[in-house]
Amino acid sequence: MTSLIEHGRITTTVDRAKEVRRHVEKAITLGKKGDLATTRLLLSRYPNKEAVATIVKDLAPRFKTRPGGYTRIIKIGRRPGDTAEMAFLEFVDYDFEAKTADTAEKSEKSAKTAKATKAPAKKAVAKKASTKAVAAKKKAVKKTQKKDRAASAARA
Repeated sequence: MTSLIEHGRITTTVDRAKEVRRHVEKAITLGKKGDLATTRLLLSRYPNKEAVATIVKDLAPRFKTRPGGYTRIIKIGRRPGDTAEMAFLEFVDYDFEAKTADTAEKSEKSAKTAKATKAPAKKAVAKKASTKAVAAKKKAVKKTQKKDRAASAARA
């Protein structure tokens, strides 16, 4: 339930989606009252404070005129591993195009920051290589010590 409130859309099995929808619909209906008592009731039922705040401050006003049916289940086929029937559970006013545009902007920003952090990454690779060389030297020393011990044990 928290993931749905946080992201607006989740992928899950159909049975789980039906169960989560039941709880989300009740929580939004309670949140539409907007008073302190219902907020405390939601906090007692759902431990995530951010999710409850999102219900009361964002979702409840968004669905104020809607009498119910805040979510929808879109079946997407079966999961390859165990052939469980999968579905999207999303809010009715979920805008998929806006989300994809936001993620495209985030990926562009992350690409820019990746270029900026590339130089320190090269230093890390060089450090890793020198660490491997030191480890190889230690291994060689241990190997020769082991041979020396075996030779001295054979003499005795």
